[in-house]
Amino acid sequence: MTERVGLTPAAAELLRRLVSLHGPVMFHQSGGCCDGSAPMCYPAGEFRTGMSDVHLGDLVVEGIEDVPVWMSGPQFEYWKHTHLTIDVVPGRGSGFSLEAPEGVRFLVRSRLFSDEESAESNGPATR
Repeated sequence: MTERVGLTPAAAELLRRLVSLHGPVMFHQSGGCCDGSAPMCYPAGEFRTGMSDVHLGDLVVEGIEDVPVWMSGPQFEYWKHTHLTIDVVPGRGSGFSLEAPEGVRFLVRSRLFSDEESAESNGPATR
């Protein structure tokens, strides 16, 4: 099965640090402007997903609980043909995302699915 979301080693290292400070976490990416279009990291359960949100998958990071990744339904319509990789870069992101005090921010890198991946992922992600 084609994975819709992945993680860079640097982002995995930051996630391990954030989990050690805050406990289990989750990601949500909305389609808003500014930082709203960046993946936001929250303590698990502190962001309530809605009926239109799409579960892209769970990030598997050694040493921590799997990290669910969600996206708003309207944003998913734009991104459903892509693989998303969560990365981390220096700079300030949103004050609502857990990494903000660390002096870094999460961002998404994307690539289009290959024809084979598109055929496998033709079905919707779970809602």
